[in-house]
Amino acid sequence: MLTKKNLICFIVIFSGLISQQLNAQSETLSPLKDNIAPQTYEELWADFDPRAEPLDVEILKEWEEDNVVLQVLRYRIGIFKGQKAMMAAVYGYPKGGSKLPGLVQIHGGGQYADYRAVLTNAKRGYTTISISWAGRINAPGYVVNPQIVKLFWDGKTSDPDYKLTTDWGLLDGYHAPCRNPKNSFGTVAPAPWTLDTVESPRNNPWFLCTLGARRALTFLEQQPQVNPDKLGVYGHSMGGKLTVTTTAADNRIKASAPSCGGLSDRHSDNALFCSTIGDDESLKHISCPIIFLSPSNDFHGRINDLQKAVREISSKNWRVTCSPHHSHQDTPEYEVATQLWFDQYLKGTFKFPKTPKSKLDLNTDSKVPSFSVKPDTSKPILYVDIYYTQQGQEVGEIKDRENRMNRFWHHAVAKKNANTWTADLPLLTTDLPIWVYANIVYPLDEPVTGAGYYYGSYTTEKFNLSSLMHVATPEQLKAAGIKATLKPSLMIETFEGDWQKEWFTYNIKDWARKTHKVYDDQYKAPEFAKLALEVRAENPNKLVVGLDKYAVEVQLTGGSKWQNIVLSLDDFHSAVGKAMTDWKGLKELRLGAQDRLREKIDGVDKTLQLGGEWKGAKPQFRNLRWIKSS
Repeated sequence: MLTKKNLICFIVIFSGLISQQLNAQSETLSPLKDNIAPQTYEELWADFDPRAEPLDVEILKEWEEDNVVLQVLRYRIGIFKGQKAMMAAVYGYPKGGSKLPGLVQIHGGGQYADYRAVLTNAKRGYTTISISWAGRINAPGYVVNPQIVKLFWDGKTSDPDYKLTTDWGLLDGYHAPCRNPKNSFGTVAPAPWTLDTVESPRNNPWFLCTLGARRALTFLEQQPQVNPDKLGVYGHSMGGKLTVTTTAADNRIKASAPSCGGLSDRHSDNALFCSTIGDDESLKHISCPIIFLSPSNDFHGRINDLQKAVREISSKNWRVTCSPHHSHQDTPEYEVATQLWFDQYLKGTFKFPKTPKSKLDLNTDSKVPSFSVKPDTSKPILYVDIYYTQQGQEVGEIKDRENRMNRFWHHAVAKKNANTWTADLPLLTTDLPIWVYANIVYPLDEPVTGAGYYYGSYTTEKFNLSSLMHVATPEQLKAAGIKATLKPSLMIETFEGDWQKEWFTYNIKDWARKTHKVYDDQYKAPEFAKLALEVRAENPNKLVVGLDKYAVEVQLTGGSKWQNIVLSLDDFHSAVGKAMTDWKGLKELRLGAQDRLREKIDGVDKTLQLGGEWKGAKPQFRNLRWIKSS
């Protein structure tokens, strides 16, 4: 009887026999001539034809769910150093579908190829292949986690958890972990596991994974369910970077949607990396419609680099959507941009409004900067938000990474006059730059359901479109005679009006909120201060107040009266019980029913869970403030 384990062993043995014969076949990439590596982007890709080789598709698992056909499979990437490399993936399509638009979905650094993206896309009329360039897979009955990836590397076919997955052969395109600990996505240096023996962009994993993604496009165009003239690609984080590199390299792509990546990998000290692998080099080769999903505080795709990117691409059809305060995560009205972009350019069922026209005015009578935005009114507008910060820094400046993840964006109240919204932007100082942009939120005709950056399902009835960001330097502010009119404030939050615009959450169903206001000098804590707020809760509950890696549980009595809370430094403790010693350098303040603190001690993660399930209606807050004390 042929068991599943025996079948896998047979496939492995058979694949091994086949691989022994591959030495006689042509290599996917030609050997270097005179040991000289490609020096330009054009030279790098000139030698590769993504359609030239057979795909050698292996179906590892197949099932149906919600009238969608799903498969875990592998296809041939190519032959490198005489050995075949195979890409694992999850593929799916609506049962009975034909000539549908096809999508390549590319996971991020710590993520998996995931069936949920494939399933939700199929329900919307798309075929999708989610490629597992790092070897990890999430599908019912076929989960490949990092431990199983290592079983595959070690060839432990007798282990009950063993599963076939991505096989880079003698190369290393894996990540988290890489198969070889010294392998790096930031180098072109030669190593035993690279293709070339000299510095070469063909040694770089970004190149290898892009090559694998281009082969996924070949897979799609050969499927009867797919219209080969309607192909798109999208991905998050490292998948965002790979979305950009793939879009640049392959003109079969008709629409692209990178999130949190593909903008900022442009600062290598290695000139060969920059001229072949850098984001700026890829971006200038993009000519198809592209939308950038770029949260304002993201560490991987920096918002200041987004402004460069739209100037570098050759495509005239582009949009941007930038959530305020977020880093590497988003909420549905931003994530849905991917789906809507493909609906427009691959299905023709949606039309994005134009990018709003915007202007930063420094020549005002009040000597306060003014920002105006004129949105496209072809669709009804729900609301317009204007955000600005004075915590913008260029790469390499002091605290660059800390600053770009924690910078606080002020929400400016905009007034409408005809079809233009205008807001004053009061400043705390003219010694720092000002960065400002606008978000326009439109309703959808019908709700859209999709899988988000991390594959959780969402449904939204609205979508966001952003303007480009405008910047004024301190020199420009002073030359225009701008005055600093904001004053330091002990009052952090009154919780009146649109206060939530300056707070954020990644879980819109929960009342808990976070803010970076305490990172801004306007709300800096005085020495020896205490933190106070007033709370009214319907039922007795525990409120958790968090400051960076510290937090405190506060017992709420419940009832109709306001409860005054005053907190000292020594009320806040870390995951290992260490008390806070000062308010300096605060980055994030949190209010919620629960909080989980984490701290690494001697290489071991320590966690502390605070709070619990909230009972009754959500709480009311007022007067979050610093109280001076001696």
